[in-house]
Amino acid sequence: MRKIVITSGKGGVGKTTVTATLGRRLAKDGYRVCALDGDVGLNNLDVATGIESRVVYDMGDVLLGRCRPFQALVRDVETDMRILPSSNLQDDVSAQAFRGIVDSLADAFDFLLIDCPAGIEHGFHRAVSSANEAIVVTTPSASAIRDADKVLRLLDTYRLKDVSLVVNRVRHDLVRKGESLTAEEIAKLLGAKLIGVIPDDDLVGLMQQLGKSAEASPSTRAFSMLSNNLEEGLSYSAPMQKRWWRR
Repeated sequence: MRKIVITSGKGGVGKTTVTATLGRRLAKDGYRVCALDGDVGLNNLDVATGIESRVVYDMGDVLLGRCRPFQALVRDVETDMRILPSSNLQDDVSAQAFRGIVDSLADAFDFLLIDCPAGIEHGFHRAVSSANEAIVVTTPSASAIRDADKVLRLLDTYRLKDVSLVVNRVRHDLVRKGESLTAEEIAKLLGAKLIGVIPDDDLVGLMQQLGKSAEASPSTRAFSMLSNNLEEGLSYSAPMQKRWWRR
């Protein structure tokens, strides 16, 4: 069983979208997947997966003893993935309590994906301390790369089995013009293992408002490659990207 925190440092880089879409891709590949919203008070994973109207219990109810963790899980609208919605509780949730919920679900799933809060405050450490792997999401912008570097340095202080990088919202037209760093250049700059490159895709944001995945879009193959790399422990292969981008 793999417990993977998906983090970014900077908000707005598409971390929740990556969590939801990657989880769905893994579920379609036949894995038992659970996505947990670790952003207490600012939860968005339920909206991104289209389950907000079907939530009966959430993480707050689990913490208050109103239900068991499995009772709070909601089935995704597209796949067999399960989602544990976060809570609107304003009271701080301890790392120990959050880790207890994660561990209670561990034996029932192949992948537990933890959507980490933005920033590097308590919520970040709470989510990371519950995982044994991490995926850092960044975009090619200078501020996002800088924040990703800070996060990677913090992750070095944890005993994680693996830390990898996903570069999201890549504009290949800007890369060709030399106006943007390539994903490989970003990974080299950060000293991180690159496992996914997701192109900028307006359809993703549009469909996410409906809680659905964008099918047959520029990002579809990219997420399939990302899930395969994660499953197999592979690094991103640039030649594969070049072939499908010319189609």
